[in-house]
Amino acid sequence: MINRDNFLIEVKEEQRLRKVLRNLLKEFLNEKKEKELLEENKFRKIIRSLVKEALSADVANEQPQRSTGINVLEDLLKNIIAIVEDDYKALTTSKEQRSSFRAHILNAVNNSLKPVEVTMDAAIPPEEDLEEDVSMGIDVEEDKFIPVRDQDKEPEPEVEEEEEEETAFQNIEDMDETGRNFASITFNKIENQILDSYESLADKQDRDLFHDYLLTNLKLYFDRFEDELYPAETEPESPDYEISADEEVDMSELGL
Repeated sequence: MINRDNFLIEVKEEQRLRKVLRNLLKEFLNEKKEKELLEENKFRKIIRSLVKEALSADVANEQPQRSTGINVLEDLLKNIIAIVEDDYKALTTSKEQRSSFRAHILNAVNNSLKPVEVTMDAAIPPEEDLEEDVSMGIDVEEDKFIPVRDQDKEPEPEVEEEEEEETAFQNIEDMDETGRNFASITFNKIENQILDSYESLADKQDRDLFHDYLLTNLKLYFDRFEDELYPAETEPESPDYEISADEEVDMSELGL
């Protein structure tokens, strides 16, 4: 006959061994799973790195090179946008002030570039004119003559009074005067930088891109400034946030 005490001891020992085996098996499986996860993560990192490298190469090959005009414009915008932003956002009394500021700045920038553009385009004479100038004969003897008597000197041409040069900044009728005044001050801060950048471009295509993209970017930045000053008042809809009538809580019940 089996001794009861010995039997209980054997049962307890078996249970202990089972528990130990389960723990060992669990540790083994956990270690195996962690190892697999590490290997999988390592593999994924390698794949992501290869994909990123391939995409970067494709983008670099397919993306057209930016023009010099755009590069010059980017440097200019880094210098002037902060100035324009500060002055624009100081106009908080009304939308009319900011609209006036925007219109006057855009108009002044456009006006400042037009005469420079005309001058630079006309600076290079046609090739046929250059050839004609080179082929023209020169009266050497006449060029050597140095007039010293009054009667031999040619009369000095009358100097016409120069008309007052039209400034790039012009008032726009029926627009807020405060916005106009702020725009005038701001334009004085940035005008020279704009002209210096524009005049550095000898290529007409670069100048045209610079002119067009400058106005476009100013408009886009003005839109952003306005959105940052006065974000949309209505909240976007969110299906997960809708609360049904029976879920609403009566705040009075909570003593609030």
